[in-house]
Amino acid sequence: MVMGCATPLRSWRSQRLGRIISQRLYSGKGPTVAVLFQDIDPPVINGVRKPRKPGGYQDSGADIAYTLQSKGINITTPDPSPQVSKHSGWCFPDTEEGMIAAVENGATHLWANTILFDSHPLQQSEKLSPYASDLYVVGQPPGLVENCDDKAFLNDKLRSLGNYTLPRSWLVSDSTNVDEFIGSIGRFPVVGKPVRGRGSHGVKLCHGPAELKQHIEALLGESPLIMVEEYLAGEEATITVMPPSPEHPEHWSMVPVTRFNHADGIAPYNGVVAVTANSRVVTDDEMKDPAYGKVMEECQAVAKLIGATAPIRIDVRRFREGSEFALFDINMKPNMTGPGRPGREDQASLTAVAAAAIGWDYGTLLQKILASAQHLSAFRDYRSPF
Repeated sequence: MVMGCATPLRSWRSQRLGRIISQRLYSGKGPTVAVLFQDIDPPVINGVRKPRKPGGYQDSGADIAYTLQSKGINITTPDPSPQVSKHSGWCFPDTEEGMIAAVENGATHLWANTILFDSHPLQQSEKLSPYASDLYVVGQPPGLVENCDDKAFLNDKLRSLGNYTLPRSWLVSDSTNVDEFIGSIGRFPVVGKPVRGRGSHGVKLCHGPAELKQHIEALLGESPLIMVEEYLAGEEATITVMPPSPEHPEHWSMVPVTRFNHADGIAPYNGVVAVTANSRVVTDDEMKDPAYGKVMEECQAVAKLIGATAPIRIDVRRFREGSEFALFDINMKPNMTGPGRPGREDQASLTAVAAAAIGWDYGTLLQKILASAQHLSAFRDYRSPF
């Protein structure tokens, strides 16, 4: 249910509402942004359901809305006076009703801080169709996310092109003979993880056959298809690739952020350990290593290939110390928390850490992302390159 709105909602006709949106977009007054949170459970896609984040990203959604407002950007919220100390009240649910309420409340831009998929109402809602040419969206096209959120699908496509450095990986299904599969693995440790994951959920470094079998069985209890991947033992880093915008007509990479203080070989989830405690930007001296430039170019190529319209974050890791990097996790929706609200000073995301290295504070980063917004019609017209 949509909470009370900042201005009274009215049952406007679609045509009149479309004209009002157009007037707002081109009146020179700037955008009015409504941030969406995840209120819809992701569907089962190819037998696999992506786990839902508790709270539906309302924490980062509140950070985005509050910080944009502090930068002078108009925002609209379901609560007329959301409390700065709380996550709730800042964002509209990503349901059809929630998005219509946001538009009726004055939104010209929907910031899709949620998990999208092809059956999502942002893609399919007929009630939103009259506004598709005038309403802007910040985020990835739903069709892109549905395909590329599947780690096995995207990795296989990239591997088949031959231009990308990737670790070896195997798919395990609920019909796999697990003992036979484990016996075929010649070298440990390996990493077991979901094909549609969230953060570090379900990601585990397995040092031997017994540990791997136990983890596979646990993962198959959640999903009928999982991945087992070669363990990359060297330095881990993450690279944010920004989408095209009026300022940058091509995809471009931010400076890599190197990760440290892993928990048993795996970077801990940011909800457990703040990224500011285990991550830092790669120094100018370190950037002289050509391995960084090479992997940045690969990351940019991935973003261009899939047609990313919002930031993506690609986790990379060296096969061993001093070697080249491999791409091991391509995130369609990077975490976008950031400092601004009281008590959130240590909540910079990895993307925000990288942005700070080029002189952008969190609010400036959000403004740059907002500048990449595209019409809803362009999102709906997305076609996969595969």
